[in-house]
Amino acid sequence: MDKVTSERIQLLHPLVRDEVKQIIKECDKALTGRAKIRITQGLRSFEEQERLYAIGRLTSGKKVTNAKAGQSIHNYGFAVDICLIIDGKMVSWDTAKDWDNDRVADWYECVKIFARHGWDWGGNWKIFKDLPHFEKKNISQGEDLIKVNWRTLLKMPRDQQNYILF
Repeated sequence: MDKVTSERIQLLHPLVRDEVKQIIKECDKALTGRAKIRITQGLRSFEEQERLYAIGRLTSGKKVTNAKAGQSIHNYGFAVDICLIIDGKMVSWDTAKDWDNDRVADWYECVKIFARHGWDWGGNWKIFKDLPHFEKKNISQGEDLIKVNWRTLLKMPRDQQNYILF
């Protein structure tokens, strides 16, 4: 796992940090060499979310999100965006390329690993597909399973570091 990814994991909600570390390790192992996974986005502030929402609406460019501040799971530290780093230097979002020649696209190897850990992939969304995006579906709290969605998270109390309290 590279330094950038490690630093971004440390900003995620504490409840998912170890799980994301494990997912990254499993992805890197499955990709067997040339490609490594990098987290390009993790926790995102409400201000940063508003700036992204403005692209293609208030500023020039193609729309990059349909989520306003508070409406993205990134705003709570339960989502990551990824890319692949090829040979330690080239960045790729190519979902079809099989860098390790095992007849399975490297991106989909990672999609399967995230899914095994209970993460939704933005590539499965019907509207506004977001191929680099993964978000946690549910959080286990004792015997309770809490569905992760922005409407619920927006109303929940926060700790001193601004992380949601369960």
